[in-house]
Order: sequence, then C-alpha cells, then structure tokens
Amino acid sequence: MIDPAYPPSRRAPLRWAIGGVAPWLVLAAGQVVWIGFDQRLPWLHLLVAAVTVLGAAISLAVVPLWRYRVHRWEIGPQAVYTRTGWLVQERRIAPISRVQTVDTYRGPLDRLFGLANVTVTTASSAGAVHIAALDLAVADHLVAQLTDIAALGVEDAT
Repeated sequence: MIDPAYPPSRRAPLRWAIGGVAPWLVLAAGQVVWIGFDQRLPWLHLLVAAVTVLGAAISLAVVPLWRYRVHRWEIGPQAVYTRTGWLVQERRIAPISRVQTVDTYRGPLDRLFGLANVTVTTASSAGAVHIAALDLAVADHLVAQLTDIAALGVEDAT
C-alpha cells in the first residue's frame, strides 16, 4: 500500500493545539465556579484540577505533533490517498473514477490560520475522504485538480 507523501500545513499543529485546549479551558473555568459554590472535598477539587491540567497538556503538546506526524495525503492520477488517525491509524484509497463531490470547509480557527479542509465524497460505503489542515492555496489547487481529473472520466463515475 502506498504511503501518501504530503503532510498538512506547518500551521496545522498550532491550530490543532488551540482547538484541543479550548474545551479544557472551559472545564477549568467551570471548576473555578464549582469551587466558589462548594468548598467541601478539597481532594476532589485537586483531583479534577490535576486531570484538567494533564488533559490540557496532552492536548497542547502531544496530540498536535502526533497528528502532524501521522496525517498525510496525496493525489495520484488514479486515486486519492490519505493516512489519518491518532491511536488507530486509517489509510484510505479513493479511486478518482468514484469521486462525486469535492468540498472545502473552513471553521473560525482554520480561517484565523489560513487553513482549509478538503472532503472528497465518493461512491463508497466507507464514506468521504477527509484531508485536514491544508494551506488555503493548496486546498484551492487540490479542489481544482480533483475537479479536472474527475471531469476527464465523467463517463466512468458511479
């Protein structure tokens, strides 16, 4: 099986870190409010605070770098290749002849960092192929390339 060659944008780990630590910050704020209302069981407050700090540290330092190391994509003349995952890694190969739609998605953090996500929907029961955290120019080029390649074999599409 081919290993895709291209990583996400170099800005992807920072975007993933900020997106990953945000829920932990909300939880920390909730804990501050909880301590203000209930000061019993200080050991429980310490335990929850320790779990929050550990979770935030992992979401900030480990997960983004691991995702950047694992996530890969490539477009060949015959197929779209991706590798994603964290603990469980998934490799997908989507034949170009089965491409039905190509979409981009840009959330608020993606826009802040100039990134875009590409979704290639195919005639497959496995679902769409997702390519995450690409530079906007790369994503636009990729969408145009996939559209051109898919249009060449329009009679082959299912």
